[in-house]
Amino acid sequence: MKLNTSIRKKFRVSNKVKRSAPKDRLRLSISRSSKNISAQIIDDSKNLTLLSASSVEKDIKSGTKVNKSELSKIVAEKLAKKAQEKKITKIFFDRGTYKYHGRIKIFAETLRKNGMEF
Repeated sequence: MKLNTSIRKKFRVSNKVKRSAPKDRLRLSISRSSKNISAQIIDDSKNLTLLSASSVEKDIKSGTKVNKSELSKIVAEKLAKKAQEKKITKIFFDRGTYKYHGRIKIFAETLRKNGMEF
């Protein structure tokens, strides 16, 4: 089966992160669309999603209208708060097919400000 360019790029980035990651760290995977952003903290050794946060959730969606950059900050703060409750601080950042620019960069910097290490 021939894979298109974006799927090959996603596999390339994700596999590089998985190979170089020590076993004590979890993987943070990000996905974004034209309007929303979501993230998951994944334990690859158990193939289990531990935490997730998304801009589609009711408590985030019910707020006032904000632009997409602010939405990234809100989702990152929520994910960092959930991770602190479960005592998760060390992760690896899997950006997927997205460049480390714009909303993805804002998301990562907000996580760092809230105590996550990657």
